[in-house]
Amino acid sequence: MGSGGRRRAVVGVSGSLGSLAALHRAVNEARRTDAELLAVLAWEPPGGELAHRRSMFPSPVADLRRDASERLLAALDTAFGDAGPGVPFQGLVVRGTAGRALVETADRTDDLLVIGAGSRGGMRALFPSVTRYCVAHAACPVLAVPHSPLQSELVSMHRCISLRLSLDARELTDGGS
Repeated sequence: MGSGGRRRAVVGVSGSLGSLAALHRAVNEARRTDAELLAVLAWEPPGGELAHRRSMFPSPVADLRRDASERLLAALDTAFGDAGPGVPFQGLVVRGTAGRALVETADRTDDLLVIGAGSRGGMRALFPSVTRYCVAHAACPVLAVPHSPLQSELVSMHRCISLRLSLDARELTDGGS
């Protein structure tokens, strides 16, 4: 075991469906290996660090950090409700890009870094993959949890609802095919 005592399962949390799946997988891994769970939400000022420094009226950092903490608590509540994850855990909000924040937090060789492995389609060039960054830079094993096959269906349904398009309930069951 590395320095610092108990093994750790470090998981990136954003509140997305992919990160919630990774959070549940990290809990299972923590339980299986008697590890502590570290749920990490990375945050940056709107527009990034450079825009924040150059802004005439930047948002107070304390407010941004509090908003990040509230997003982390909301994600944990969505994932586990009042019962909690059922393993020893800490929630951390870390200022920085997601990949860097996760790699710097999971800095022990016996840590396990768990991330949602989401595809971004055509947006990949604009938003570098957190998964690729973590795999390339982590000092510990990285477990990339794939999206649920239901996620694309949920996104499609959400799009129909938000655009007020008709939604056939038969499409939600096997009988609609």
